[in-house]
Amino acid sequence: MSRPDLLLLDEPSMGLTPKLVTEIFRTVERIAGEGVTVLLVEQNVFEALQVCQRAYVLQTGRIVMEGLGRELLRSDRVRKAYLGM
Repeated sequence: MSRPDLLLLDEPSMGLTPKLVTEIFRTVERIAGEGVTVLLVEQNVFEALQVCQRAYVLQTGRIVMEGLGRELLRSDRVRKAYLGM
């Protein structure tokens, strides 16, 4: 466990205060920056897309969009459907 190749996270921000959510995502970004592959399942779309390299958007169990995290964050479709913008 001291040098994992892969880290799986399922909703790490659920139920946390906004300050802790920010800290969690900074930590995820740091871990990924150290060369660890991170598979993140998260409903906090904005935060997740900011830190991920590649993203898959699932809707009722099917992939409906995929791409680079920053690109999906700028997508009108994602912004309207998942970010309320």
